[in-house]
Amino acid sequence: MNIQLNDYLIEVVIVRKNNKNIYLRVKEDLKLYVTCHPLVSKKEILNLIQANQKSILKMYENMLNTKAYNNDFYYLGDKYEVIYDESLKTPEIKGNSLFVKDTKMLDKFWQNECQRIFKRRVNDLKILFPNLPDFSIRIRKMKTRWGVCNRSNNTVTLNSELLKKDVSLLDYVIIHELCHFKHPNHSAAFWQEVSKYYPYYKLARKRLREV
Repeated sequence: MNIQLNDYLIEVVIVRKNNKNIYLRVKEDLKLYVTCHPLVSKKEILNLIQANQKSILKMYENMLNTKAYNNDFYYLGDKYEVIYDESLKTPEIKGNSLFVKDTKMLDKFWQNECQRIFKRRVNDLKILFPNLPDFSIRIRKMKTRWGVCNRSNNTVTLNSELLKKDVSLLDYVIIHELCHFKHPNHSAAFWQEVSKYYPYYKLARKRLREV
């Protein structure tokens, strides 16, 4: 079935499970998923949707914004138009355009820039910290975390999606993870340590939560 919220016609998918509660969620396919017990009637579901219109609309528009952001190409905080040119042998940035031969070259550009920029920023920032252990850097795409400090094997993992953000936010994540070598948790002492190297960390955290 479909529902109309403002200008949006949203498909509703009902998932029957042995849940005590009813859960509403808008997923990447822009469908509203209602997870509920098999005995919950269609009328009850519609009444719940009606009572939660504002929340559903907010979830839907947030997902729309996320999809639009992910479909655009952002590099170090700026948006670029990707233009494909089969004659190119190397990527070229001109103004707000990134010229590449194909998607393979685009992926390679992304990987190389992650390696180059992330490692350069780590090397520039780690000299600020006394008594850091020897550690290695890993870069991979993560869904829920910008960075991870693993003290058991002295590894700092950075989310490749940080290449979309400006360098100041990358610096914050690096500093955040390096501080975990001294403080493994998010105690008051940890945040005090972060503030020594990045005084505006609260603003950075807010910006990272934004699309």
